[in-house]
Amino acid sequence: MSDSDLSGWSERPLPGPAVIEGRTVRLEPITDESRFRELYEAFKAGGDTSLWAYLPYGPFDDFSSFESFAKRTYFADGFVFHAIIPHRTGRAGGVAALMRTDAANGVTEVGHICFSPALKASTEASEAIFRLMVRVFDELGYRRFEWKCDDGNAPSKRAAERFGFVFEGLFRQHMVVRGRNRDTAWYSIIDKEWPALKAAFEAWLDPANFDAEGRQIRALRELRAA
Repeated sequence: MSDSDLSGWSERPLPGPAVIEGRTVRLEPITDESRFRELYEAFKAGGDTSLWAYLPYGPFDDFSSFESFAKRTYFADGFVFHAIIPHRTGRAGGVAALMRTDAANGVTEVGHICFSPALKASTEASEAIFRLMVRVFDELGYRRFEWKCDDGNAPSKRAAERFGFVFEGLFRQHMVVRGRNRDTAWYSIIDKEWPALKAAFEAWLDPANFDAEGRQIRALRELRAA
């Protein structure tokens, strides 16, 4: 079937509550409160509140306020929030959601990404995003995977580009966040781009690509370019 011939297309399944297992990380759909305390402690560690700078909530003064937020947000209809659990710790260190899912057209978005200070810029964080891509493209058969962020959020834009998302444009005054206008940068990966991107991720995640201290030998950007 060509890019323009979708005569055989049919509606795809919605993302479900299945656990995703990776080489360095496990993603558990959040269906109960069992990981809330771990997430609260991970987010609060080191006193770094910058992880909330571009989210419409947080930081949280105490566990009770975080718990109330988490119940409202992580259990909301239309979202599949995943707790990100590095194998090396066995404790939740971040979250990411599949959201704004359009099963009829095979489109979904990764959003509400929040990595604890310990998870930021880690192999586990990168693999978590990759495993969501595998779920979306290989398991569910979707056509398009989206990433959106505040245009002022330079780290998020760099991450999107590193992961292989393609910048599509800027939605000006798209939202009101924390009492200000938010311009939203839109990125996507489409199905025809996925095979080459998957191969680059798999080469990057190969244990042979890391030295004895766990440092990468070849960068993901380099492998994608190759």
